[in-house]
Amino acid sequence: MSVKLCQAMKKQGRKSMLNYVGFAALASPLLLSTGLQAKGEVNIYSARKESLIKPALDKFSEQNDVVVNLITGSADALLSRLKAEGDASPADIFITVDAGRLHRAKAAGVLKPIHSDVLSANIPSHLRDSDGYWFGLSQRARVIFYNPQKVSAKELSTYEDLADPKWKGRICVRSSANIYNQSLVASMLDADGREKTQAWVKGLVSNLARPPFGGDVDLLKAVSAGVCDLTLANTYYYGRLGQSDSADERAVYDKVKLFWPNQAEGERGAHVNVSGAGITAAATNIENATLLLEFLTNQASQEWYAHVNNEYPVVKGIGAPEMLAPFGTFRADTISLSQLGENNREAVEIMDIAGWK
Repeated sequence: MSVKLCQAMKKQGRKSMLNYVGFAALASPLLLSTGLQAKGEVNIYSARKESLIKPALDKFSEQNDVVVNLITGSADALLSRLKAEGDASPADIFITVDAGRLHRAKAAGVLKPIHSDVLSANIPSHLRDSDGYWFGLSQRARVIFYNPQKVSAKELSTYEDLADPKWKGRICVRSSANIYNQSLVASMLDADGREKTQAWVKGLVSNLARPPFGGDVDLLKAVSAGVCDLTLANTYYYGRLGQSDSADERAVYDKVKLFWPNQAEGERGAHVNVSGAGITAAATNIENATLLLEFLTNQASQEWYAHVNNEYPVVKGIGAPEMLAPFGTFRADTISLSQLGENNREAVEIMDIAGWK
């Protein structure tokens, strides 16, 4: 156990000590498999579920002889933990979802900037922080899903059109507390300005079939069941339904269709966001942490993300996830995702004013 880890355990007290021991416990199997001559370690706090990240981490550990210690949890809880631990944190990497959360981590001072020629070459500039604090690892689009028995694709066009009275009583959405919805509104602030965005949010709320509820999967099921005619959801949830072991969930995938909004000439394209990561301000294993982030953007890792997570690669030239490929290619909005975090407070304010619960 490192000197820093011991000092941190003493500083944080017994409750935190039990949490730090988690890293040591997780490390043990890897130490056995990689041998005691491993080239150091890297410690990760991840808001991605273990099943959605660990196989890639195991492959990195095997190929680079580096012990990877993983702790998973909710995005907000892990960010709070990083802030509470300060410079005593054992974490080297923070993995989370949505550029809005990555921006919060940067603003909270728990990340440090790094420069990597590999990451700069692999990841388009709008999908990473301009100052090097965080990097997108996979993409998801938040788009329109509809019931083709009640809606024709010819009726659909843009996000802005969802405020049209023709959709009165026909739309389902998640709560305004959801970061994915906040980031969508933040992107519209950049594209349309405050006045138009505020009018859009008010119109969308007036078109709801019922008060905001559930998560993205619940919304897709609601559209399938006829509770509402269309919704906004992240593409990877839809892809997972298509791969599900449950016949009922696969039926939702078959009954609900995906529509790419804002694709016409002059339109900005579909709203995309990322899952991403940054190196923590307290990191001591910076070289291994950087190597791991670079590994997660190589072709094999990006193809794995696409296949298993149903997320779109950040690296150009790699195909779409299998369950989303039938819906073709789309033009994505190329707004700098840093802007989503910077616009978050104003987006939440607009949603509150409009009564988006």
